[in-house]
Amino acid sequence: MIEIDPQQLADRYMAQWNVPDAAERRAAIERLWAEDGTHILHPPAEIREAAADLGFDHPTLEAQGHDAIETRVARSYERFVVKQGFAFRVRPGAIRLNGVVRVGWEAVYTESGDVVGGGSDILVLDDNGRIKVDYMFPGS
Repeated sequence: MIEIDPQQLADRYMAQWNVPDAAERRAAIERLWAEDGTHILHPPAEIREAAADLGFDHPTLEAQGHDAIETRVARSYERFVVKQGFAFRVRPGAIRLNGVVRVGWEAVYTESGDVVGGGSDILVLDDNGRIKVDYMFPGS
């Protein structure tokens, strides 16, 4: 595996969620993610509860491949950055263990900088240092 600074990877990873230009966002995704990369989200409590009511004990939300990840990132950008005035920023302290990087992040109001949420991601890298699997845990 190629040598990667975990904090620089975390910075680039978090930056993709804030890119307003669709072409730039797609380019960032293609640089960061393996072609068949998978983003797996641990859904918020209300989604887990609704799924449990329907008989799904362990719901996860997944997007696989550049097109699906681009849709996921674009919709997150529209909902949280454009409509709600948030920005996403990485926390210091990203750490790498072999092919896995742990990243902490925060959602902040762009006007005030007040933290309104956050979470963590576990990024599993391929041999080229691109994201093969991203396990996202909002609220952690």
